[in-house]
Amino acid sequence: MLPVLPLAADTELAAFGQDTWWILTIKVFAIFLVLVLLTLFNIWAERRVVARMQHRIGPNVHGPFGLLQSLADGVKLMFKEDILPKAADKVVFILAPIIAAVPAFVTFAVIPFGPEVTMFGERTPLQLTDMPVAVLFVMAVASIGIYGIVLGGWSSGSTYSLLGGLRSSAQMISYEVAMGLALVAVFLYAGSMSTSEIVAAQEDLWFGLILIPSFVIYVIAMVGETNRAPFDLPEAEGELVGGFHTEYSSIKFALFFLAEYINMATVSALATTLFLGGWRAPFWIDKVWAGANEGYVPVIWFFGKVLFFIFFFIWLRGSLPRLRYDQFMAFGWKRLIPIALVWIVAVATLRAAKLEGWLEGDSLRIVIGVLAAILLVLFFVGGTGGAADTEDAEVDLTPREGGFPTPPMPSTGAVRGAAAPLVFASPPTPARVAGEDA
Repeated sequence: MLPVLPLAADTELAAFGQDTWWILTIKVFAIFLVLVLLTLFNIWAERRVVARMQHRIGPNVHGPFGLLQSLADGVKLMFKEDILPKAADKVVFILAPIIAAVPAFVTFAVIPFGPEVTMFGERTPLQLTDMPVAVLFVMAVASIGIYGIVLGGWSSGSTYSLLGGLRSSAQMISYEVAMGLALVAVFLYAGSMSTSEIVAAQEDLWFGLILIPSFVIYVIAMVGETNRAPFDLPEAEGELVGGFHTEYSSIKFALFFLAEYINMATVSALATTLFLGGWRAPFWIDKVWAGANEGYVPVIWFFGKVLFFIFFFIWLRGSLPRLRYDQFMAFGWKRLIPIALVWIVAVATLRAAKLEGWLEGDSLRIVIGVLAAILLVLFFVGGTGGAADTEDAEVDLTPREGGFPTPPMPSTGAVRGAAAPLVFASPPTPARVAGEDA
């Protein structure tokens, strides 16, 4: 198995903080430009891929293969009328999209794109900066972006927007806990929270292969964290018109749109860094090609892995229907978090056994494989919870004269029929209220 690296090793972090001001300026500008262009490409790719899934053509007019369609939409949003609702809190309403967009860019400051290279005669790593707690920095800054969504929904003065903002806050709490727990096993194996050191620790074997439950939990949590289908409850157009951004238009709506797609790239880049070896060559191509992990070539491997996760996001959107809200929250709290906690205990125990010499070589790999298989079985084939307990529950569906149409609760057995009758609850007349008070 992989050796435990010392925390904040000087050999990995010493290269950072030594760049001249113009090298830093080039890096900042390059990251900004790459993220903007990647967003335009991701929007185009999503339209084309979903169109193929639904047997449509997709954008094909503006530019070759419709590549300029996203740019045309951006220009259109820039020049559209900007509407400010009367009931809105004007200052917060304007600041909310900015709060959502700025952290999306900042998180890429600690993502490694490649090894050390020579840039205009200067030796520098293909990473803006790094720190001993870089992964925690990414999660902390990404959490700030949620405030933009919550404040945008609250400040709009709309009930639909407020409900979308509340859903987003609950969703962030639920799935960020599971995401953080999924990363603990990576920290235990890498011995560091620095992104460059975690990539270095995967030189021989990727963590996505030896920590499969953590990888699966992280991938599910990252979809929920970015409010993407089938977890796009904060902007469910079938229930909340548009959710938190219902009242937004023009450039402010474009900033929310930009933040969502950059956050997709952020969680994809973090998954690549923590579980798929970062910028290192896939399929161990470096064993047959000495230059696969040298110079600017690793940038190709890095973005190839990121685009794989972007395609995964698009595939989910074109394949799965939106979850019901109570199912979505129960899945996070009753499945992801408990399984993540059990897996952390198992990994910590195995690491201690390895360091103490209790398990060696193949026996350790066999134990890890068995534990991973058990957890995956529990994850996908777990009990149905309280659904079976209420299968035969009897519900009083007797209609009452003059009552209001009220559908039965989803957990009752009545809704399992093809057409469940409506319950007509009697209105609270003064006589009834007086009788209940007596």
